[in-house]
Amino acid sequence: MTASPTAPASPLPPSDQGVAATRWLATGSLLALIVLCLAWELVLAPVRPGGTWLAIKALPLCIPLAGILKNRMYTYRWVSLVIWLYFTEGVVRGWSDKPPSQWLAWAEVALCLVLFTACTLHVRVRQRNAKAAAAEASASAPAP
Repeated sequence: MTASPTAPASPLPPSDQGVAATRWLATGSLLALIVLCLAWELVLAPVRPGGTWLAIKALPLCIPLAGILKNRMYTYRWVSLVIWLYFTEGVVRGWSDKPPSQWLAWAEVALCLVLFTACTLHVRVRQRNAKAAAAEASASAPAP
């Protein structure tokens, strides 16, 4: 009789899994927000038929994409502040526009909340990991 195989161990410790999860959540929601902004203003519900210049609102969202993909802490911090401009636009258009633009505005609000949450959790988990690593390094350092 052979022993049953056990589930493979996770390649990352739980703290690193949190960093990876929030990183992918932030990347995914940022990409989804870029696609939503472009599709909304060019195809789905433009202010004028044929698309509008409001599609350029997606351009500032492309700037932090490189920093998020390179996992730069500074980028996560300032994106969590800048995203409130898009949140505000979504709330205003969610209350004032008519469907389908109204639905797209509420989708923008939801994506902004996901992106903000992912960015703040990512920063928090990375800071906690850095403190734990520093405490471990000081504890294992030889006493003079």
